[in-house]
Amino acid sequence: MILAVAVLCSIVLWTHCLHFTDVQPQQDFDLQQFAGEWYRVGIAYETPAFIKYKDQVMTSKGLLLPNENGGANLTMWTLSKGCFPNFYVYEKTDVPGLFTYFSQRHKMMKDITVVETNYTEYGVVLKYKKMDKEYTQVALYGRTPVLRPELIEKFRSFVLSLGFSEESIAVPVIKGISEALEENPCPFTEPR
Repeated sequence: MILAVAVLCSIVLWTHCLHFTDVQPQQDFDLQQFAGEWYRVGIAYETPAFIKYKDQVMTSKGLLLPNENGGANLTMWTLSKGCFPNFYVYEKTDVPGLFTYFSQRHKMMKDITVVETNYTEYGVVLKYKKMDKEYTQVALYGRTPVLRPELIEKFRSFVLSLGFSEESIAVPVIKGISEALEENPCPFTEPR
């Protein structure tokens, strides 16, 4: 009986780990159409540290620009007091919509997959990394800081279908966003 339970648990864990690798980029992904300003309006991150502080997550704003190597440069910052931009260089792969980048924070390569977008309103992006554990992050981006409720629900359903828990999903409350947008404390700049 114990052996049967151990085998069953191993199978469940093994299939859960493989589940994320089955996610494919959007068919016929077009980087030129995807480029431009985006707001991160939803995020799911299955790690205890994130879940503990998810109520403090704020909307982020970013600018994605294609680069000369066929990849993309991303400048992101959180819409809060002050300006603390982060710069990312996404390297293209052989698969359109799938990129890699080197994480300065974790000192390792990570995969970025554009799972779904309609280019003019929203995009769903999956970040995958392997460390001591496998953490996967899914983000919902919008061309505006507020998206239709149906898109938020579609994002939530997709995240849950990947096996994330409900408490791992954060959709930041948009308080003070209009003031932050009017002030625009962070001008768009090219990554270094």
